[in-house]
Amino acid sequence: MNIILKSTIHTLNKSKALIESLSDDVLSNHSVPPYHSCIGSHIRHILDFYDCIINGISKLSIDLTDRKRDLRMHEDCNYALENLQRIIVNLETLNDMPMHAKLVVNDDLGLGTTNIEYTLGALLAQANSHAIHHYAIINYILDYLGIKLEDGTFGFNPTTPQQKEVS
Repeated sequence: MNIILKSTIHTLNKSKALIESLSDDVLSNHSVPPYHSCIGSHIRHILDFYDCIINGISKLSIDLTDRKRDLRMHEDCNYALENLQRIIVNLETLNDMPMHAKLVVNDDLGLGTTNIEYTLGALLAQANSHAIHHYAIINYILDYLGIKLEDGTFGFNPTTPQQKEVS
């Protein structure tokens, strides 16, 4: 498997470990200020991004504005895990596609939709970074709720300098 897909799936497997460690109540907890989003909404958002890629890949035309926004993923750990696994299986089928394959991506950058030329590798790299960014937000929610993950790298970009512990 190429390194871009391998990295993407490695990152998504962090979602699996997270969801497996949570109850439905924690997944759907909206109590954390200031945005009152829940962990499930961030997981759903990450998976929506990948669904857009999977849904458009055969046409080499990806519409990042065409998201399902399946609210059930906000509140049901098993359902979120099923969807995560479906995404990973579908991503694995992209291994035979060249990462330099050209795509047209439709997105809204804040001033309306626009088409952007990408490569598959660039889009998957963006999706991976996007997931890590949302993991950082999830980490804030977990911290507020007093929940600590065993994975000390969750929510950190691999290039983030690590703090050394002072003895």
